Amino acid sequence: MNDEVWLVVPLYNEAPVIGDVVRSARAVFPNVVCVDDGSADDSVAQAAHAGAVVVRHPVNLGQGAALQTGFEYALSDPGMRWVVTFDADGQHQVSDVLEMLEKARTENLDVVFGSRFLDDRTEAGFAKRLVLRTAVAYTNLTTHTRLTDAHNGLRVMSRDVVSRLQITQNRMAHASELVQQIGAMDVRYAESPTHILYTDYSRAKGQSLWNAVNILVELILR
Repeated sequence: MNDEVWLVVPLYNEAPVIGDVVRSARAVFPNVVCVDDGSADDSVAQAAHAGAVVVRHPVNLGQGAALQTGFEYALSDPGMRWVVTFDADGQHQVSDVLEMLEKARTENLDVVFGSRFLDDRTEAGFAKRLVLRTAVAYTNLTTHTRLTDAHNGLRVMSRDVVSRLQITQNRMAHASELVQQIGAMDVRYAESPTHILYTDYSRAKGQSLWNAVNILVELILR
């Protein structure tokens, strides 16, 4: 059944970890497409060696653009029924994906959003939680959705939903644009608790408080 699932992984300069991320994912989900967004390191070779399909942007366009490219690739597989957006830096857990897919299938949902705030497994500081919750409140107000964690990159979406998405916000604001588009569809969605594993590596790559602040600023200015 996992053959009908594609993991879409935006990839930008993650050579130290992407091989392990892909191997771990492919132990459960054989279909992984990494969209290299103009990496200057060995990311492409590491991802391909680990067994991922690699689609390349010649220049850095941003995570939103990488996701849209990944969606289009996954849609080219007629057997695809589910797309999972999955980060390249090792902070997402394959076990959470399995739980989210089970929820989507058993509850007849079109989308399952991951949430850091439905249990206490994710260790995020008070300031970061405050900024992210402020971003969630703003997103809920402007998209007519009700989520607890609109900027969690782990999501499960049906083929029908993915085929109707058209992400144009290439940077951090793409997450709110995605939620906005889903909120405008007549689809069933829910949230599922996820464990986001913040490591020294992922924090250095942008999972800092300032990154959360940047998300909020982009939301307001977009």
